[in-house]
Order: sequence, then C-alpha cells, then structure tokens
Amino acid sequence: MANWELKHCCNHEQVVFLTFLGVCSVIILALWRTVLMMPFKLITVFIHEASHAIACKLTCGHVEGIQVHADEGGATHTRGGVYWFILPAGYLGSSFWGMVLILASTNLLAARIAAGCLAVALVVVLFVAKNWTLRGLCIGFIIFIVIVWVLQETKKIRILRYIILFIGVMNSLFSVYDIYGDLIARRVHSSDAEKFAEVCPCPCNGIGWGVIWGFISFLFLCAATYLSMVILS
Repeated sequence: MANWELKHCCNHEQVVFLTFLGVCSVIILALWRTVLMMPFKLITVFIHEASHAIACKLTCGHVEGIQVHADEGGATHTRGGVYWFILPAGYLGSSFWGMVLILASTNLLAARIAAGCLAVALVVVLFVAKNWTLRGLCIGFIIFIVIVWVLQETKKIRILRYIILFIGVMNSLFSVYDIYGDLIARRVHSSDAEKFAEVCPCPCNGIGWGVIWGFISFLFLCAATYLSMVILS
C-alpha cells in the first residue's frame, strides 16, 4: 500500500533522493551560464521542441522539421494541428517530461526504460533535424547514453538513475527559468506565450500566460518530488 502520508520519513533511499535532488539543483543553478551546462541545456531545448512536435501530431498536424541552435534557441516547423494546443506544449511538455524522468529515476528498471526511450527519440529526431547543431546533439547524447548504460551493466558504476534524475531536474528548472527569462526579466515578443496570447480569446497577455505556465511547471516539479518520496517509502 502506498504511503501517501509519508509516515516514518525518511529512509535511506529517500534521503539519498532528496540529497541528490538538492545537489542537482545547486549545481545546475551555480553553473547555469557556464559551458559545462551547454549540452544539458540543449537537450532540454530538444525536449521542449519535441513536445511541440508531439502536440502537433496528436492534433493531426504535420511536423516539417525541428531545429535546435547553439544559442539555446529552437524552432519546430509544423503545418496544421491545433495551434492553441501546440503552443503551450513546449514549456509544459518540458516540465511534464522532467517530472516523468524524475519519477523514473526512483527505480533502475524505470530508469533503463527512460534512457531507452530518450535514445530512441534522439534517433527519430536525427532524421528530421534541420540543422547540424541538433544532429550533433542527437549523436552526442546517443553515444553518452550508450556509455552510461554500458558502465551501468558491466561495471560497479551505478549512475544511470542519477543521470536520468539530473536530466529530469534540468528540464524542470530550465522550463521555469526560460519562462522567467523570456517573459518577465526581458519580454520576448516571439515567445510561445506571446503567440498564445494572440490566438487565445482569454483576456490575458503573454506575461500572464507565462506566469500561469511557470506556476504549472513548478507544480510538476513539486508533484515529482512528492510522488518520488511516496514510491521510495
């Protein structure tokens, strides 16, 4: 039976999870503007753009291509589909997948499945990538995942779960930070939220939608932390 009330918290697994979650957050924020974070930032941009693509396909649209740029920008070229569903899918989808990866990190089998799914997604996107930055990112992370997997299975280096957790936390934090950077710290009129405000009949501007999406993204991170603690209890 699930321990929803988290009675008798915290056992060893829960302490390790919370510690690593905190360490990941500190490292990511401390090294945010350094070159060390660049590959992980680009993979979160990839997941952001892939979420747009998934939303497009779910609403019967056509994905013409995906781009990820070295300046941490990206674009998903679509035709058809439901525009008001596709636009928020980038930020919210990134947060959702961050939550999924964090939850997957609580179990080795789930972490293996998550790593396998991420590798397959990178292989698929490799064939629709529109620029060499994204192609290089896909190839690089496929090799990285394979190396981590081999070390996990052949050596006593049990890092797969922690790599998946790190990528999950990175996605969750990047989504919130990106919303803040694009819509509050500096207003980018070409952002998804600004475009969404133009097509949505609700009386809310881009900043308003950014705040709403940022709050939802933060809730995803909180939910991931709580549910992980329940799983590990």
